[in-house]
Amino acid sequence: MDTQFRTIVKACFWQITGLVVMMIVGFLFTGSYWTGGLMALVNAGLGFMIYFIYERIWAKIDWGRVEHQG
Repeated sequence: MDTQFRTIVKACFWQITGLVVMMIVGFLFTGSYWTGGLMALVNAGLGFMIYFIYERIWAKIDWGRVEHQG
């Protein structure tokens, strides 16, 4: 099992990777680094909010859960 710090570092690198990829895609479609970067930031913000809502919905669904014993 990973340490909490390792998980945080991995999550940060994953987010940075996603931002860079989205910025490149935005640049390829628009020809502008500024627009590509803005698209990447908007995508990251929306993704964060949507994931939060997604997790809250799943937290209310009991399907597939197993009670922890012991």
